[in-house]
Amino acid sequence: MKLLNLIENKPVESGLLYEHGLSFYVETQKHRLLVDTGASDAFLCNAEALGVDISLVDTVILSHGHYDHTGGVLAFAQRNPRANIYLQAKAGGEYYHKDAQSERYIGIDRRILALPQVRLMEGNYAIDDEISVFTNVTGRKLWPVGNCGLKQKMGDQFVDDSFAHEQYVVLSEAGKTVLISGCAHNGIINILNTYQDLYGSTPDIVFSGFHMKKSCGYTEAEKHTICATGAELAKLPTVFYTGHCTSEAGYQLLHEIMGEQLRESHTGDWFNL
Repeated sequence: MKLLNLIENKPVESGLLYEHGLSFYVETQKHRLLVDTGASDAFLCNAEALGVDISLVDTVILSHGHYDHTGGVLAFAQRNPRANIYLQAKAGGEYYHKDAQSERYIGIDRRILALPQVRLMEGNYAIDDEISVFTNVTGRKLWPVGNCGLKQKMGDQFVDDSFAHEQYVVLSEAGKTVLISGCAHNGIINILNTYQDLYGSTPDIVFSGFHMKKSCGYTEAEKHTICATGAELAKLPTVFYTGHCTSEAGYQLLHEIMGEQLRESHTGDWFNL
């Protein structure tokens, strides 16, 4: 299994594009897979620069219904109209970032839902013995500090986003399991607890943002939540790769606890898993 980070937030020296978004390309024995498509068509430019033939992708999985993970879908579908695109039906909801100063739609482009290759799912699903997805993470332990202000519009009302539209990709090959989560809005500890309930083990490798990004500094309570998350993750026999919405400050707090068990994933990085 091989995984390539096609795009994420940080600038890189190689001249590749970057943006507030996330996209992974994965090669398995049976599949050429995309998990998320960034915020725009920039991931396609990077794919071309890195020698990835996007026309060979057979499966796309969207981790949740936010623009920074789904913004490249329409451009991808123009180049590759054959690949199935999987997302939870609830990913089509009206999702916003809202605070006292502003209100901004951050959901998907509604035209995505009309694509003929889109497969709307309700709950867990196994594509085959290599790829499965799960959802319905209801735990609230160590809730991510970056979730503040994320809302769903229901009629004329805004309610806290429950992130029921979030799903997680499990890849299995040659006795190794890899878990890919876009932002882990439901909290990486809760996601891993659900994984263990479903699969009876812990994944060998996790690729995920941890949604610890904030526009202002952390409070002491928020630092405690991040450090407690790191302490819980450090107990597991799992290697974690992160970036995107984790933030540099969040990464440093986690890395002080987890050491080399936690690693950064950058645009253009290839991983042989």
